[in-house]
Amino acid sequence: MFFTKLTTKSALLLLLLSVISFSACDNDDEEPITETQDFSSQLTNITNNVILATYDDLAGKANTLLTEVEKLEADRTAINLNNARGAWRDARAPWESSEGFLFGPVDTKGIDPAIDDWPVNVIDLDGVLASNDVLTEPFIDGLETGLKGFHTIEYLLWGADGSKEIGNFTDREFEYLLATVENLKNKTQVLADSWSASNEDYGSNLINAGESGSLFVSQKAALEQLVEAIVGICDEVGSGKIAGPLGDSAPNPVEEESRFSHNSKNDFANNMRSISNIYNGSYNVGNGGLTDIILDQNAALDKTVQDAITAAISSIENIPGNFSDAIFDDRSDVENAKDKVLELKQILEEQVTPIISGL
Repeated sequence: MFFTKLTTKSALLLLLLSVISFSACDNDDEEPITETQDFSSQLTNITNNVILATYDDLAGKANTLLTEVEKLEADRTAINLNNARGAWRDARAPWESSEGFLFGPVDTKGIDPAIDDWPVNVIDLDGVLASNDVLTEPFIDGLETGLKGFHTIEYLLWGADGSKEIGNFTDREFEYLLATVENLKNKTQVLADSWSASNEDYGSNLINAGESGSLFVSQKAALEQLVEAIVGICDEVGSGKIAGPLGDSAPNPVEEESRFSHNSKNDFANNMRSISNIYNGSYNVGNGGLTDIILDQNAALDKTVQDAITAAISSIENIPGNFSDAIFDDRSDVENAKDKVLELKQILEEQVTPIISGL
């Protein structure tokens, strides 16, 4: 090893130069390496024109459902029964189109299970009908989740085999039906109000992600939450809602959601549309979503995602007849739909998620 003997003056000079050099390097480290991208336009659009727009639509259609059920109770005709059933389907569509963003108040306030638990607890429901309890909206609100919400309403409107006629309704069933629909209307309004800027304004957490007061520490964290949510509904539909009733070797019809009304295919397709709405930033209007980010990073991947969303929706809609029959008679078509949904999940999980996490 080679050593050089230094004079005191030389040593002091070298020490001074090293301090200056270290300070310069330290100042360089404080400067941002690259300019931070701003995704506030996408987050604002998704919040207002997708999430809040969907919840507003849901609350409005739940209110229409209550109006139609009130008409049915007052004038018990087959026409009014069909109108009430149509209003149920209409309200069901925006709810299923919201399952691509099941986070925030819908989770923390327990609204998801309160309005969409499955299966219906038919035994206890019959027990409530046979009781002397006064069936008001507050009473229904206090019941367990399997005794209220969309599917209890569905069961009361269609019956267990889907063929209930107007003459089969009892006065007690109408009491239960009216109170349960009113509860659904109230829950959906709470959900819309929770996101609205004029009420609880949960939406500001997404819009102002990364700013003081937001629940999201960064815009990237907010975008990651959105991607996690759409991956989650893909998994639920492919691995649960479709695979469960299909079964490995034989059908499990009791696991089919919305089977009383034969609305299952619409439910599943609207779940996939919820992914499209978040990805493209549009419900009925709007422009600016995850596609902007992916397109900028990898145009080929963006096309892959768009094609996979389209394939998932069309494969579900192309299942012949109703889902209840298809799990017995057209199993290959149901299997294909399951595969397309899970292919979309894999793309989102393995290719889109790393891009968002790497922003």
